[in-house]
Amino acid sequence: MEELRRLYGDRFILHVGWMFGSVILASDPEAIQQIFTSSKFRSTGQATRQFTGPFLGTRSVVSARGERHRRKRKLLLPPFHRERLQTYPQRIRELSDRAIRQQIPGIGFSIRPLAQSITLQVIMDVVLGECANGRDRVLREHLKNWSEAIASPIVTSSILFEPLRDLPDWTPWGQFRHLSETIDELLYAEIRHRRSHLDPHRPDILTLLLQARDENGDPLEDDEIRDELMTLLISGQETAATAIAWAMYWIHRNPSVRDRLIAELDGLGPDPDPLEMMKLPYLDAVCSETLRFYPPTPLTSQFEATEPVEFGDCLLQPGTRVSICIYLVHHREDLYPEPKQFKPERFLDRKFSQYEYLPFGGGSRRCIGEALATMEIKMVVGTLLSRYRLEMLTQMPVQPRFRGFVLLAPDRDIRFVCLGRR
Repeated sequence: MEELRRLYGDRFILHVGWMFGSVILASDPEAIQQIFTSSKFRSTGQATRQFTGPFLGTRSVVSARGERHRRKRKLLLPPFHRERLQTYPQRIRELSDRAIRQQIPGIGFSIRPLAQSITLQVIMDVVLGECANGRDRVLREHLKNWSEAIASPIVTSSILFEPLRDLPDWTPWGQFRHLSETIDELLYAEIRHRRSHLDPHRPDILTLLLQARDENGDPLEDDEIRDELMTLLISGQETAATAIAWAMYWIHRNPSVRDRLIAELDGLGPDPDPLEMMKLPYLDAVCSETLRFYPPTPLTSQFEATEPVEFGDCLLQPGTRVSICIYLVHHREDLYPEPKQFKPERFLDRKFSQYEYLPFGGGSRRCIGEALATMEIKMVVGTLLSRYRLEMLTQMPVQPRFRGFVLLAPDRDIRFVCLGRR
């Protein structure tokens, strides 16, 4: 992407391949503002359906478009409002403590799986709450295995190329298919149980979906609810866990950042209020710089022109698809001097607009879990650094690589050792 921008500028055509055609990638704030605000562009959801449909389903909010997308988004947003999430910082701190205590003292561990154990539990709390017959515990283990399996090149290739989906059960794809079927059985069983024992006062998203009605006043079908649950459970754990791993890496690669952050955390005392920790300016800046450097998803959803529209020095015809390259926006020299340096203070010195800094996308497709993900990053990082003496064992530079389809994850394990309490 960086080479294409060097050759062709801020807007260029990317040929994705015969399955997905071509798309214009933009990385300048003017183009981003036009895409997000002009009535001549609309979100398509097409690429999302092609990529994620075979395993997340095609009836969730990420695949919907137009009025259907707006209705679904409006339905799902309330549980993710900051006010509704105020009870979760303490829960995240408890889960972080538990995750560290489960590590053997003096023995190295990988930070991303540890972070994922926390983020998976949090998103399950938000989406499902406590399930019947201990179903949530079984489901949590299967979801963890599912997230690991999706990173397999064989599984990814089988999702992209339908003929490969006939591979036998003993192959990685066959095992992934069986795992997906098991997760579906668990989700459908919980949906049926909760529908027949509906408690409207439960705060989880499943209860919200069971009470929802479509445009005709009918309840949502089980498969539509399943698609929403699966999408939230998978996306809600992966991005935050990856961001936490990157944050811990950059903090420990830059001793001055680590020392300044620990000093800020220590200023809250030995047992800080989680809500006060959330307000720390340098912790917020470290979180923001982490999401700038390697945004979990480097591209936004695709938009298409609905009528002829001037786009810079081009006239786009109806149906032309465009996408925003978040990664390239975040590495613009004019916005972020020395973009290859990890410098949290840039977020203390300047406030960036929604067209200059957009780690969670923007417009009608902005991630509904943004507030929860940001809270998780701050609370996990803040808890680990304020309470434990950690040393990073990974010495070689870590590079980004795609995990699954779109996630910019570390290309190797980032390993730490806990040397005890601080």
